[in-house]
Amino acid sequence: MPATREALLDAAHAALTARPWPAVRMVDVAAAAGVSRQTLYNEFGSKDGLARALVGRAADSYLAGVERALGSAGGTGDRLAATAAWTVRAVRANALVRGVVTGCWSEWLPHPVAAARRPASTVPAQRGADAGVPTPAELLGQVRDRAVAALGEGRPVRDPAALATTCELALRLALSYALVPPPPGAAGDGVPLVRDVVDRMRDAAA
Repeated sequence: MPATREALLDAAHAALTARPWPAVRMVDVAAAAGVSRQTLYNEFGSKDGLARALVGRAADSYLAGVERALGSAGGTGDRLAATAAWTVRAVRANALVRGVVTGCWSEWLPHPVAAARRPASTVPAQRGADAGVPTPAELLGQVRDRAVAALGEGRPVRDPAALATTCELALRLALSYALVPPPPGAAGDGVPLVRDVVDRMRDAAA
């Protein structure tokens, strides 16, 4: 992503931590990034375009973290546990990721507008963001499919359907921990539970 566009998204995200999206002004975002307001409009077309790009970047960031977790060392349980831990951290740390992953959008946040309800952007750099972000169900399906592909790479998978179920269950457990934190003193990211579930499902299939 070009440096100017990235700087503008960083400035918009910083503004969003201080005030609700309706109160974020384009002129302030441009000033914080050290560019003119016209440059901001050249990049995103409108405030709605900036919002869509901001939400899209959050989705991309979450998926990039999933790829890193799935590429970590260890067996199926370890890699799914790493993916679960990343999901919990990302959802708790970034309200935009929380919205993308769970569909829980507060009035504070920009809300993605369905692609069918808006015209195509005339700004070339914005067209990718305008394609829209996946729904939570679609995103979970994408992560599940990536997990199945990563965990099955280089070795035969005896039961692909069972592996897909295991991956989806691990992700849903992670989301439950992200949305409803455990009591003080309990494991906070669901990793032990994910490992236990994966081990039990593997034993049952043996």
